[in-house]
Amino acid sequence: MQATYRPLTDGWSLRLVDTDVPAAAEVVAAQPIPATVPGSVHTDLLAAGLIPDPYLDLNELVVDWVGRRSWAYSTTFDWHLTEGAVVELVCDGLDTIATITLNGRTIATTANMHRRYRFPLGAALVEGTNALEVTFASAWDFAEAAREEQGALPNAYPAPFNFIRKMACSFGWDWGPTTVTSGIWRPIGIAEWSGARLGGVRPEVGVSGDTGTVRFGVDLVSSPSNEGDLTLTATIGGQTTTVTVDRSESSAALEIAVPQARLWWPLGLGDQPLYEAQLVLSDGDGRELDRWTRRLGFRTVSLDVAPDADGSPFTVVVNNVAVPVRGANWIPDDAFPHRVDRARLERRLGQAVGANINLLRVWGGGVYESDEFYDVCDELGIMVWQDFLFACAAYPEENPLRDEVVAEAEDNVERLMSHPSLVLWNGNNENIWGWFDWDWQQHLRGRTWGLGYYLDLLPAVVSRIDPTRPYWPGSPYSGSMDIAPNADDHGLRHVWDVWNEKDYTAYRDVHPRFVSEFGWQGPPTWATLTESVHDDPLLPDSPGVLHHQKANDGNGKLARGLAPHLPEPRDMQDWHFLTQVNQARAVSVGIEHFRSERPRCMGTIVWQLNDCWPVTSWAAVDGYGRLKPLWYALRSSYATRLLTIQPRGDGLSLVAVNDGGESWREPVVVRRMDLDGTVLAEFGSRSVVDRFGSAELSLPADVVTPGDPARELIVATSTTGVRALWFFAEDKDLALPAPRTEISVRRLDDGVELTIRAATLVKDLCVFADRVAPDAVASDMLVTLLPGETRIITVTGVDAADAELLTRSPVLRSLGDVLTAEGTRLS
Repeated sequence: MQATYRPLTDGWSLRLVDTDVPAAAEVVAAQPIPATVPGSVHTDLLAAGLIPDPYLDLNELVVDWVGRRSWAYSTTFDWHLTEGAVVELVCDGLDTIATITLNGRTIATTANMHRRYRFPLGAALVEGTNALEVTFASAWDFAEAAREEQGALPNAYPAPFNFIRKMACSFGWDWGPTTVTSGIWRPIGIAEWSGARLGGVRPEVGVSGDTGTVRFGVDLVSSPSNEGDLTLTATIGGQTTTVTVDRSESSAALEIAVPQARLWWPLGLGDQPLYEAQLVLSDGDGRELDRWTRRLGFRTVSLDVAPDADGSPFTVVVNNVAVPVRGANWIPDDAFPHRVDRARLERRLGQAVGANINLLRVWGGGVYESDEFYDVCDELGIMVWQDFLFACAAYPEENPLRDEVVAEAEDNVERLMSHPSLVLWNGNNENIWGWFDWDWQQHLRGRTWGLGYYLDLLPAVVSRIDPTRPYWPGSPYSGSMDIAPNADDHGLRHVWDVWNEKDYTAYRDVHPRFVSEFGWQGPPTWATLTESVHDDPLLPDSPGVLHHQKANDGNGKLARGLAPHLPEPRDMQDWHFLTQVNQARAVSVGIEHFRSERPRCMGTIVWQLNDCWPVTSWAAVDGYGRLKPLWYALRSSYATRLLTIQPRGDGLSLVAVNDGGESWREPVVVRRMDLDGTVLAEFGSRSVVDRFGSAELSLPADVVTPGDPARELIVATSTTGVRALWFFAEDKDLALPAPRTEISVRRLDDGVELTIRAATLVKDLCVFADRVAPDAVASDMLVTLLPGETRIITVTGVDAADAELLTRSPVLRSLGDVLTAEGTRLS
């Protein structure tokens, strides 16, 4: 018989196992509670109106008890028994400490959120109605008991997430809430088959000349009823190959070649053709037993880490091209990750593309992302580096954790290896750094802490299952345990001392080979902040706002980061505006400095693209999916063609960076100007930049030497309009005029078009459209206009009747509004 799969999505209910909880009386009275699968306990209770939304105000504290109790999911299903058939329960994700019973008989226990499972139902399955129950014990209790038994290990946070294979950040992080989840978080269903079925399928994709190749490694699972030989048939790109497999064999391999295969390229370097591949298992009579289908892309990927004159680089190489990385770190897009569906992924990953991001690093304190995530990245050309799930802590290497790590790694490497967007496996986040620099060694006293995973176990799994992809032991990591992990000259660098201790201009003192984490905080959009926090008055340090600031002394760091550059906020409106602008400014300074050091530095991965809830954080897209000013700054600083003015010695240089596949040659004019637009000095040249390269031009003294730093700036402009600005003084010290603009409004079918003409210099003009309509979006932000310049900004998602609101403070703001009296409109 052909293998079938029946999802179990309907008819589930939820009950609290530990009923002696004072806070849960209403929950107990409401049982059984309707449950959604896939889902989680928190979201089922929220849907039933039994707990408040943990994202709002201080509710995270109110619902803390939920993650500390045991819960049971129950359903019934009808089944007709077929003679000779094997029936299995297929679980794509159980969170986390689960006991599964069918008709009162225990089928299995699990202790890993990050694995898939198949359990034979055997004699427990009966004809007719069957009762299935999945009970989840408290992950808190399990992890705390393991820590107590084995002894505590160093950890950047107090929770015992390093003793359980569960999404670490659900125990709380410096940007995330403590919502220790449980539930059936990925699909569950019943598979039925007879004779034989496909087990693991491992497609190793390669390219030889203009021919694409796929080598399929296949595991076969046979039942006692299998009496004949089997046939495997692979098809891709119009090519087919078949092999016969003896019934006694449990594995097979077959290869197929696709002539004139089109290459898959990262974003901006070419197309992303995907070829549907099929693998069909048949019996000796040609009857189909099972089928595997995926989309594959032909490309090669490697890391260039060969020592050079400066140390050792870290360069991603795709199709033999050294690709400059313009990246962002990705965290779970929701504290309840089952809520992240394909539509949401398409929006968020589309926002990444809109910000000119070509790589996302899936961070090690979250989850192995879904196939849907990777499917969309395949289609968009976003490269993905996937961390193995170890973050900011020492992990025991002994059993029972070790066996779980092995099974989890094998499962996910096999599951994700078909995706061309996946370009790198990384062993951990910051754990090797912790061993070197976080005072771990004196506490470990010879105990294991995870190094064996990162240097031996995990690379062996990748090499054995997916030898087509590179592996790196950690981020940061220099390439050797003899060299500090955060060494500028070697491998990957995290730059966090700037945010934690210094002014953001200190990014220019760092000269790495590759930066895989750095960032600066800012609050969420106004709509998100006011939807999630209802303090009266609403202040930077009011209770709800502070609760949605998880970083250690986060507000203090925001204030200290503002002080050298911008005036002290007068009120909440100023604080929100200035800290958002300062976040954008800080990250831009870092990105443009690091990119200007091409080819020494071949990539930046900013922390972070997204948030999992409404919070003041390092994200460019806030927890409700709205764009912060940082997103617009990323779009500019990550432009394929970038002009940037950088300090070099005692002077300034104009650096042109070209991430495109073609050379960039065009005239550039550099002017020193007064703030009123008067040209004081001028210099002309020609930008000549090879593909994937950079070119630096020292600027003459008359251009870089101001007469009055408070009243002058440098403007560099290419013929096609690529621009770089340099102000000689900090914003708070500039003699900015009160901004004066002429604004005309044109109503569109889906929004409003604003034509803004500057009568004075207008610095960092923003249209905060979400203040008019929560989901309204402005096409541009952080716009600096010279006197006489015009910019058209389109706002979608706003009613034409509200168009006038877009032209007034606090919706329309620039730095001049804060540095002077409120700016005025001429008309």
